[in-house]
Amino acid sequence: MTDSRSLERWATWREIHRQPEIWRSWAADLAREAGALRRWIAERGVEEVWLCGAGSSSFIGEIAAAGAGRPGPRLRAVPTTDYVAAPQDFPAPKGRLLVVQFSRSGDSSESVGMLDLLDQLLPEADRLHVTCNPEGTLATRAHPGPGELRLLLPPEAAHDQGFAMTSSVSCMLLGALAVFDPETDAARALPILAEGAEELLERLKDWAQPRPDRAFFLGSGALKFAARESALKVLELTAGRVNAAWDSPLGFRHGPKSAVEPDAQVYVLLHPDHRTARYDSDLAEEVARQYPEAEVRTIGTGGEIPAQGLGKARWDAVLHIIPAQMLAARWSDGLGLNVDDPFKGQGSLTRVVAGVKLYRFEP
Repeated sequence: MTDSRSLERWATWREIHRQPEIWRSWAADLAREAGALRRWIAERGVEEVWLCGAGSSSFIGEIAAAGAGRPGPRLRAVPTTDYVAAPQDFPAPKGRLLVVQFSRSGDSSESVGMLDLLDQLLPEADRLHVTCNPEGTLATRAHPGPGELRLLLPPEAAHDQGFAMTSSVSCMLLGALAVFDPETDAARALPILAEGAEELLERLKDWAQPRPDRAFFLGSGALKFAARESALKVLELTAGRVNAAWDSPLGFRHGPKSAVEPDAQVYVLLHPDHRTARYDSDLAEEVARQYPEAEVRTIGTGGEIPAQGLGKARWDAVLHIIPAQMLAARWSDGLGLNVDDPFKGQGSLTRVVAGVKLYRFEP
């Protein structure tokens, strides 16, 4: 077992563990900023919001949009990787549009490509940029208008230096929820989540699951995309040496379950709504019964790995991804990889995606 103290040499491990402190210290300021942004959105008459990003940043939009209802404008997840490739598939809505972009660096190829396309095709749309890098393109590039631009910067500590996004994901997600879930007070919510995260990190500090060949992360509703983020963390930090996949518990039965093998590990993210959690628990019990040699663990309220938050799936997603962050870092270190840059020397993947050839869109 890798000693937790030895993992402290990696920035990624420290970034995972500093999340509660960042959330708690940001709570009051975020609540004020979110209130001002909600007033601006109302004044602008925004009717539809596109939540955009690439990779982990796109999952933020998926989580925030899942189950979102009134009050407020309609939320729609639009990954920049989809929009840049096929903007013709995303016609402008009839009402006023707000485009929200999430990006840790603000400099990825798709972030820049999205700005270029918006300048060309939707200059009248308002924009909100949520980025951890105050010097990146998202933070510094002007909007040509007539739409307006606002910026939401998480605390400096959220700007991860490791390859994998950890505290940056949770902070950008919490920032989005503070703005687009007016029924939840961020000043109250973030300290509660911070306490839940501290309890979870303490519980798992010496947790060392043997590294499997395959790992599966399953979640319902908003937690489906927390499961996707969990699987991505494992893939990234183990440089693909652990084949990680994700699905919903009900969807898992429709083919993907066939990939479970004796040494597989299956993690089911329990939805905080007991009506939905019934399906999560049933699937966990079924897999454990049908694959007795596989490791099956539930994460959440009442699970083998307890995670106590607000009882709201979109907000509690920041807790559900912590176990995968910790597992991925441990497995990466156990493989002898550079946890802060698993692809160092290979050049196949980089911390900020660059080098994508961008083409001018011809309407």
